Amino acid sequence: MTQTLIIGAGITGAALAWQLSRRGEAVTIVSTHAEGGLASAASFGWLNASYYLNHPHYHLRHEGLAAHHRLTKQLPDLPTTWQGCLWYEATGEAQDETAADLSALGYQVQRLTKAEVAARLPALGPVPETALFFPEEGVADPALLAKALIAASGATVIRATVQSLTAKGGRVTGVTTDLGSIAADRVILATGTGTPALLESFGYTLPMLKRPGLMIATNALPPICPVVLATPDQEVRQDPKGHLIAPASAGHQGDHAETLGAFPVVVNATLMRLRSLFPGHDIHFAHQAMAMRPVPGDGLPVVGQGPAEGLWLAVMHSGATLAPVVAEHLAAEITGSPESPLLAGFRPTRFQ
Repeated sequence: MTQTLIIGAGITGAALAWQLSRRGEAVTIVSTHAEGGLASAASFGWLNASYYLNHPHYHLRHEGLAAHHRLTKQLPDLPTTWQGCLWYEATGEAQDETAADLSALGYQVQRLTKAEVAARLPALGPVPETALFFPEEGVADPALLAKALIAASGATVIRATVQSLTAKGGRVTGVTTDLGSIAADRVILATGTGTPALLESFGYTLPMLKRPGLMIATNALPPICPVVLATPDQEVRQDPKGHLIAPASAGHQGDHAETLGAFPVVVNATLMRLRSLFPGHDIHFAHQAMAMRPVPGDGLPVVGQGPAEGLWLAVMHSGATLAPVVAEHLAAEITGSPESPLLAGFRPTRFQ
């Protein structure tokens, strides 16, 4: 039986473990961090295809939503919900253009009036004149999802830090860790921002953007935000326990900031925006999660055969949306299927 090592226990590594195990592969996950990973634990968890960089990226993201539905049919207890997104990050003509663009792609878009927005979100303070509703969108906590997928996969998990890849005759043979060497027939890097360092010995440079992410959770509140809410100033959702979950940067998905600023200042600014959105509610800081988001240099996923035989890469931002579909197609390729056209625009060779 082929022995596969997946490096990384976040949502991408977990989804790959699940898909490979379903194909009868023996899978071991090696990770510095516990199941759930680091970046996955600091994710907003918004499942969507309304944000995209080009048309192939849109189609991959849209198929990602379908892959999440397939997952929940296979594993009904997964923490995935489909409450939709109420969006008015753009207004006026820009909002109309967004609606027309997405509708032309086949995305479900509903236009809402001010009265309809107020009816959906009675707690919302400043109600926009118009908004878009994307009913296909939802939420999955990537860390919780990763833990569930790893458990369902039956993969062996080793808590260790990979120091380097080992190779012989141009083929990867395993890894060296702080606990010793581990041999494998193939290695998959689902290592996020840690990937470039592991590829250096092969003469391959993977450019990564510096994109720190800070996710803030408030105290538990009554149900006031039944959808993913995307406004010009803040994206926010409410978890099942009543906590508002909010990125510390406005426009989180397209944020280009390389630094976060002073922690107390950033947290207080986020809380002020939330209090403005939901006036009359006692909103306070509860806890936070912070990590560097794994964003490749052009913002697009890096998926496929690496710079050596037996080495595969799966590095992406928006792993919450993309991990299940990338895992489906990459696991099929790894186990002998032809290359997937859906992944054609995201191959590692574009950086060589």
